[in-house]
Amino acid sequence: MPIKRMMACATMASALVLAATAADARPKTVDGPGYMPECFAPWAEDTAHFQWPAKEGPFKVAVVNGFVGNIWRIQMIKTAKAFVEQEEIAPLVSDLKVVSVGTDAAAQMGAIEDFINQGYNAIITIANSPTGFERVIRLANRNDVVLVPFDGLLDSKDVMQVNEDQYAMGVMSANWLIDHVGKSGKILEVRGVPGNSVDRDRHEGFRSVMEADGNDFEIVEVVGNWAPGDSQRVTADAIAVHGHFDGVFSQGGTNGTVQAMMAAGHPFVPIAGEAENGFRKQIAEHSGEGLIGLSYGQSPGLVAISIKAALEALQGNVMPQMISVPIPSVDFETVEDGVNYWSNLPDDFFTPNEFPPCNVNITAPEIMAESEKDN
Repeated sequence: MPIKRMMACATMASALVLAATAADARPKTVDGPGYMPECFAPWAEDTAHFQWPAKEGPFKVAVVNGFVGNIWRIQMIKTAKAFVEQEEIAPLVSDLKVVSVGTDAAAQMGAIEDFINQGYNAIITIANSPTGFERVIRLANRNDVVLVPFDGLLDSKDVMQVNEDQYAMGVMSANWLIDHVGKSGKILEVRGVPGNSVDRDRHEGFRSVMEADGNDFEIVEVVGNWAPGDSQRVTADAIAVHGHFDGVFSQGGTNGTVQAMMAAGHPFVPIAGEAENGFRKQIAEHSGEGLIGLSYGQSPGLVAISIKAALEALQGNVMPQMISVPIPSVDFETVEDGVNYWSNLPDDFFTPNEFPPCNVNITAPEIMAESEKDN
């Protein structure tokens, strides 16, 4: 074979090998434990661990949000901006871009691709759909871009993801109620949006404890849609029909449930509920009258943990493929104005933005000072 032809064949073969390698590129799967397991806890015992090639910062980070039509999403965007301005994080981030693309999954994938092609190092997203992102995952992996879905997750084990354990929230709430109510009594369960996985998982975790052997509870179940107005209405109806309750588990809109009890003259009882600022105000004001409460939260601050996870991964630290974030919570003994609730802020502000195991604490003034607009 002529030398030129041999060289051409060799070049072509090398190109094919490189193309195949690029097509299959992904972070290395390595043994755990990962970096800061007290913060970045693996979701399960068999959760895989990833390692990306270590890079020198600072890094370019993008947040690709879906819709921005509720308080939680608005606060999430503000939190992302506040987090990258903190003293320990700012030197690691040269640029933060935030875009909200609406509810269309194709538009979201297109935005992610654009940021990859622009040379961004990490992209944080709340996925509009759990499926269909395989192409952008492959593109991110080929370019050593750390893609991190959180809250709205993907049905994929090829990407690092971050969330709180919704089932564990239900378990936590049930155990807390048993500690304060006992092993029997009539309990009101105010559920979230029907058909949503969060509602399902919290409900199943709650019932797994309450219906365990040795317990004798009568549970009245209503649908509050995680909205204070709906929760207030269905709680008022439940009190009118069933009379007295010994405890309450509310998935959301908890301050509406408390308002309904007050309006009906129902005595205060132990309530395990969400992290609305309004509910924590109520706990602080009325705990001495019997409103002893537990307030846990699916925090907009998850975006900060996701950015932190991406920055650590970019520096070569070993990370779990699926990260279970510690559930932030306070109760009637630890609620404190200006620390974990704010008497001067709206009731619909989501309070838990402190994650001590992660060394993350974004204050309310820091968050409120930011804009929710794209940048």
